[in-house]
Amino acid sequence: MSELRALLTPEGLALLDEVGLIESTADVARTVSRLRAAGHSPDLVSAVVGQAHLRSRATAKFGAFAARMLFTRAGLEQATRLAVAARHAQRIRSAGITRVADLGCGIGGDALAFAGAGLDVLAVDADEVTSVIAAYNLAPFGDAAVVRHGTAESTLSSGTEPGAVWMDPARRTAGHSETRRVSADDYSPSLDWAFDVAARRPTGIKLGPAHDRDALPDDDEAQWVSADGSVVELVVWSGALAREGVRRAALVIRGERSHELTSSGDADDVPVRALGAFLHEPDGAVIRARLIGDVARSLDAGMLDEHIAYLTSDAALTSPFVQSFRVRETMPANPKAISAVLKANGIGRLEIKKRGVDIDPAAFRKKLTLRGDEEATLILVRIGDQRRAILADRVPAFG
Repeated sequence: MSELRALLTPEGLALLDEVGLIESTADVARTVSRLRAAGHSPDLVSAVVGQAHLRSRATAKFGAFAARMLFTRAGLEQATRLAVAARHAQRIRSAGITRVADLGCGIGGDALAFAGAGLDVLAVDADEVTSVIAAYNLAPFGDAAVVRHGTAESTLSSGTEPGAVWMDPARRTAGHSETRRVSADDYSPSLDWAFDVAARRPTGIKLGPAHDRDALPDDDEAQWVSADGSVVELVVWSGALAREGVRRAALVIRGERSHELTSSGDADDVPVRALGAFLHEPDGAVIRARLIGDVARSLDAGMLDEHIAYLTSDAALTSPFVQSFRVRETMPANPKAISAVLKANGIGRLEIKKRGVDIDPAAFRKKLTLRGDEEATLILVRIGDQRRAILADRVPAFG
C-alpha cells in the first residue's frame, strides 16, 4: 500500500508517464538505477518501475488503454481481455439493460468495457488495493462508473438493485503478485451464492474454461470463449442475458473478427472414418462446448478417432471453428521414418503438433533431420491403437 500511495501523487504519475513502457529485465535494472540516482525514494521507484513493466505486459490485453492504466500482477493475470469484455458489454446492452453491478471487478477490465459501452457501472472489489486501482482506471468515466471497496454479498444485501449482475469469482488465493489456484468449493463469492443470484437476476458469471460442466445450472446458457487460439473463459448467462433456446455456445475471436456457434445442447458426435485429404483441428471453445459434431457436419467430415478431437474429410472446406490442414502423407510416428519423408520433401522448417500421444514435441524435434527450404506441419496422433505421423500443410484461415 505504501508503494501505491507514493505512486498516486502528481509526482508519481508524472514520473510513470515519463518512464514509459518497460519490456525487459535489463530495462528494469537500468531504470531503477537511473531513478535512484535522481534522488527518488525507494517506494516510488519500485512502484513506478513495477507499473511500467506491467503496462508493457498489459498491452496484449488492453491495447493502447494499457498506457494510462494501473495494475497489480495478479490483477492483470486475471483480467478479461478488452476485446472479450467488449462483447460482454454488447450482450448486456442488447438485452436493453442500462445498469450493471460488477461484483469482484478486479482492476476494472470488464467495468472499463461496460462504461465504454454507455452502461452505468457499480464496480465492487473486496481487496482495498485492487479497488483503489480500479477507481483510477475507471476515473475517466466520472459518475457513470462508481467503485466501492466491499464484498459481492454485502453489496446486494444492502438493497442495491442493478439491472444486471456481472461476477468474476476469485479463483486464486488473495494477493497482488504470487497467487495459486483454489478449488471451485473455495471461490469467492461462493458458486452456490453466485448461482442463486443468477436464478433471480440477469447475470453473467465468468469461470475458468475447464470448469466442471456437470456443476453448471441446467437452465442457463454456457458460453466458452477463445481469443486468438486460446480458450480464455467460460461465461454462464442467466435471465434476460441468456439467449432463447441456447444452452451451449462457442465464441471464437480472432483479431477484430468473431464467429459463434450455438446449440440447444451438446452436439451428437459423427462416426469415425479413415483419414481423408484434409485434417481439421476444432477450436478449443468448440471442444469445451461439445459442439464438434455440428462443425463436422458442416465440413462433411468424420472423427479421426472416437477419443481424439480431430476431424477428417475429403471436401475442400474449412470453417472459422477449425484449423484445417491438407494432408501430404502419413507414416509411423518414429523419427527415422519421419526424417526420410522430410528429407524427400526438402523440409527445413517444421511445426509439430500432437494429440493423444505421450510425446514432447521439443525433444522429438531434436531426433529429426531438417534440411531444405520447404515448410510443413507434422501432426503426431493416436488413431485406434497406432501412433501415426501426418505430414500436412496449413490451409489459410477462414476469413
